[in-house]
Amino acid sequence: MSNKQRTIEAIIAPPPPHMVGNGFRVHSFFPGGRLIDKKRMSPFFLMDYGAKVEFGPSNEPRGVGVHPHRGFETVTIAYHGRIAHHDSAGNNGVIGEGDVQWMTAASGLLHKEYHEETFSKTGGLFQMVQLWVNLPAKYKMTSPKYQEITNAMMGKYSLPGNGGTVEVIAGEYNGAKGPASTFTPMHVYNARLKKGGSIEISLPANYNTGLLIIEGNAVINGENTPADHFVLLKNDGERIAIQASEDTIILVLSGEPIDEPIAAYGPFLMNTWKEVEDAIQDVNAGKFGVLED
Repeated sequence: MSNKQRTIEAIIAPPPPHMVGNGFRVHSFFPGGRLIDKKRMSPFFLMDYGAKVEFGPSNEPRGVGVHPHRGFETVTIAYHGRIAHHDSAGNNGVIGEGDVQWMTAASGLLHKEYHEETFSKTGGLFQMVQLWVNLPAKYKMTSPKYQEITNAMMGKYSLPGNGGTVEVIAGEYNGAKGPASTFTPMHVYNARLKKGGSIEISLPANYNTGLLIIEGNAVINGENTPADHFVLLKNDGERIAIQASEDTIILVLSGEPIDEPIAAYGPFLMNTWKEVEDAIQDVNAGKFGVLED
C-alpha cells in the first residue's frame, strides 16, 4: 500500500429534502444529482440522510407502512430518536441513539419502519441515515435476515490524546472490528471526534469511499467540510486525514465495488429487468409473506 492521500472528488451539499412516508424527512445524496452513476458508491446503492428535525408529539406513530424489498440490504443508523422495525420474516426491534438495524431483504420480504411508540408520544429530535447495500448476484436470493446492532456491540477505538472514538459497525479500524456480517468487504463506522481531534484513515484505493458529516465541521485532506455535507473521494489513493474544527461526527463508508449490471426499480435492486418483473409477480402472489400495516 503506497499510502498516497486520496483526492476529494466533490463536497456535496444536502439536496432538497423530501418525505418518505410521514416519518422520515430525508436528503437523498445518491443515486442521483452529482452521483447519477448508480455504481459510483457501490456496494452502497442509496443513501437517504435524515438531517436533524424536531417532531412534535403524536398519538399515531409516524413512519413508512408495509412495503417489499428484494436484492439488497437496508441499513438504518440512528443518531437521535428511536425507530421500530417489523418484517414478514418475523423480525422486530427498536433502535435508539447510536444503534443500527441491518436488514438483509435478499430473496424478499415485507417490512415497515416507524417512530418508536414512546418517542412518538413525546416527540423530539430525530436524525438518522438509511443505506441500501447491494448484494452480488449470487447472494440476491439468499434467505432474509436481521441484525440488530446496539452501540455497545460495536468495536471501539479510542483516538490518542482524548481525541475521540471510532465506533466500528462493519469492517475494522486499527484492530477494532465491527459486529455486522456482510456479503462483500466493506468498512462502515462513525468517527466521533472532539474539537481539535484528528484521525488518519487508510482504505484500499479501489474501495469506493465517502464521508457524511453528521455533526460539526472538519478539515478533510485540507478542505473544510461543514455539517450535513457528503465528501466523495476519488479512487486514487488510500489515506484520508481528518481534523475536527469542533466536536464532530463523521459516517465513513468504504467498500469493494460490485461490478455487475444493475436493474433498479422502486424497492427492488436486481441485475436484470426480468428479475424485477419476477419480484413484482412474487409480491402480488403473496410470496413475500404477510405483515399487518
